Amino acid sequence: MEIQKLYDLDDTEFEDIAIGLVRLAKDVPAHEFFYKTNQLNGLTFSRKKDVIIHGAYYDYHFPRFEAYHKFTKTCFTFISNRSSESKQKKLQTELFTEEENIKFLLNNQVDVEYILHTSEQIPDFSVILLPENLVFPIQDYTLSSEEELYQIIQYYE
Repeated sequence: MEIQKLYDLDDTEFEDIAIGLVRLAKDVPAHEFFYKTNQLNGLTFSRKKDVIIHGAYYDYHFPRFEAYHKFTKTCFTFISNRSSESKQKKLQTELFTEEENIKFLLNNQVDVEYILHTSEQIPDFSVILLPENLVFPIQDYTLSSEEELYQIIQYYE
């Protein structure tokens, strides 16, 4: 008897996901930013296990913060766009490598401090009030399934 294949991953279409790009107006430590955000919203953003990306020469750590909004029943996740720590695995012996000790999740958006993601399919970032004097308005951004960050968010979700 033949085993029937229920689905083929090559034929499965992955939907794009919407994220928010958070740019800070001034340089503040993460604990201060989330303390003020928690005060404004009555939320409890707390640090979760870092997002870790393994490169050829470095392992990169990206801080991740989560809170649950009880009224909308939504989990909000902030992921740092810039690695906070990199652990060198081996020495670079090649002259021109594309891997450095600092990595950005969105290479084309290096001015973005945090990437905001929700558990909702169509996110409403207006639910979260951010400190006006610290943050520029959240920019909506769409990730396609081909992007590395898409895979990372799906893994840590």
